[in-house]
Amino acid sequence: MDPTDQLNGIESIRTYVERLITGDNRAADGMKVLLLDSTTTQIVSCVSSQSEILSRQVYLVCRLDDPSSQHGPSGRHGSHSLEFKEESLGHASHMKAVCFLRPTQANVGQLIQELSLPRFSEYHLFFSGILPPSLLNLLAESDEKERVKQVQEFYADFLPINEDLWSLNCRNTLVMDTQDQPHHQTTLYQRNLTGLQSMLLAMKRRPYAIRYQKSSKVAKKLASDINECISSDDIFHFRRGTGGGTGNFLLLILDRMDDPVTPLLSQWTYQAMVHELLGLNNNRVILRGAPNVSKDLEEVVLSSAPGHDAFFASHRNSNFGELGEAIQKLLQDYQARSKEHQASNLRTIEDMQNFMDKYPELRSQSHTVSKHVAIMGELARLVEVCSLMDVSAFEQDLACNEDQAGHLRELMSKLESSAIKIPDKLRLGMLYALRYENATPNSAIGAVKEAMKRGGVPPSNVALVDAILRYAGSSIRGPGLYGTSKDTASKMIKSFMTSVQGVSNVYSQHSPVLMDTIEAVAKGKLKGETHPLISGSVGMTTTFVENVPLPQEVLIFMVGGMTYEESTKINEFNQVNVGRIRVVLGGSTVHNSTSFLEELKLV
Repeated sequence: MDPTDQLNGIESIRTYVERLITGDNRAADGMKVLLLDSTTTQIVSCVSSQSEILSRQVYLVCRLDDPSSQHGPSGRHGSHSLEFKEESLGHASHMKAVCFLRPTQANVGQLIQELSLPRFSEYHLFFSGILPPSLLNLLAESDEKERVKQVQEFYADFLPINEDLWSLNCRNTLVMDTQDQPHHQTTLYQRNLTGLQSMLLAMKRRPYAIRYQKSSKVAKKLASDINECISSDDIFHFRRGTGGGTGNFLLLILDRMDDPVTPLLSQWTYQAMVHELLGLNNNRVILRGAPNVSKDLEEVVLSSAPGHDAFFASHRNSNFGELGEAIQKLLQDYQARSKEHQASNLRTIEDMQNFMDKYPELRSQSHTVSKHVAIMGELARLVEVCSLMDVSAFEQDLACNEDQAGHLRELMSKLESSAIKIPDKLRLGMLYALRYENATPNSAIGAVKEAMKRGGVPPSNVALVDAILRYAGSSIRGPGLYGTSKDTASKMIKSFMTSVQGVSNVYSQHSPVLMDTIEAVAKGKLKGETHPLISGSVGMTTTFVENVPLPQEVLIFMVGGMTYEESTKINEFNQVNVGRIRVVLGGSTVHNSTSFLEELKLV
């Protein structure tokens, strides 16, 4: 693999999947069964369709931990499952089993049970991360019939949603920074640590520097522990500083706590908008129950992987207006191609043969067009029904500008309005509280909470106003959320650019704190006081960063989860800085406002 492709998560995982389907060329011939767990099923589904896997002499894809539920990876046209009848097990003894599993005690226990009464002639075991020696010994002792032919580690313990967006799909991680028990004893923390290890190993990179967000205890802990892992395990010792890459590689560990605003905002780019309004989980979108949606479009797949959906891959970061124009052109192109192949135009045998050759492609294009038209229609309906243009403009103003009297007046008006939906009233109240928490002489947060209740927000949800201030209030988070680190001139320039660029920019004024951080990294201006450095094999912390060279490759890992808005901004940053610096954004999960608020309830 080209060293630059190692920073493309989709290509990296696809390479691993290609190898494991053939048992790394040791099970290439003959029919085989692919045994997965719940997490690796999602990982494989991110990069490979069902038809791609079944075309490689894979008879069956099933879950090792639930033999009665045999689900294949999602196909190109939606979610499909493979039927696997129990009586067919008796005829599987000649087949080979390729197992791709997370290296957990539970999975090894399942394997030991499987090997005690083996159903298959051979077992080729691939683990998605580092397998502890104790578990490897257990496996060896349990293989009395010597069916296991190989054990390998394929470092694919994350979901490559986009080429530069990698998620662990690990929920409820906001509480890691608030719980009393030691972080290293929590399952959530270990999942984040092993997931980060896998990301580095998939990249084949060893950081020349590890930096972390000082305001976060868990970020510091994670930085210290990953530094210890790298220092003590030779598996991380690629060519120092650059791994297989071309420049200095920086690992930067951040915490969602530093920017609680971004997950609360309405979104206007395709991938982010779908996730916010419809939900985008494991690349699936549920349209069931939406008006005028046909049965075959009730659950559809939106994947950035090559060969799955070229339109989505090209337009996932397009804004709502651009998207409407692109879908209209997609529909027109399809109509023109369909017209060429109408029955009235099939006059010769050659015409008929050409039609049959192109029929699968036309059918696939028909589904793609129908899918995107259906999604766009539902997005447009929700924008109108929820008055999202109005709501979003106010959100952006709350996030970007200081005007307490004006904001309080408009907020109270919206909390009283029946046109504003309850979830939007909640988000607006929380955005106000975050900005004016310390306003003098009176923040009016108490009055806002009472108005929220009168406006229909349930008391249990109004309590989230206090929860978000406990989680990420001004005394907890870092200093960059409302531009306190910027000078007056930079604020005036930003305000001027907003007015010059016009009304279309009203919905995209906000820039996540992450972008200020990465711009500072690229310029060598990220301060050691806010983002210290873990130095040396003993893991000493220092704020002295003046002599740290500029990175050419960066992995940002965000504890507590990231957003598609941040992913879009990182992708745009990468396109502008080709050949200078490249950034990959990884983290615990990808939030929309719903998932973020659900996790806040646990804080």
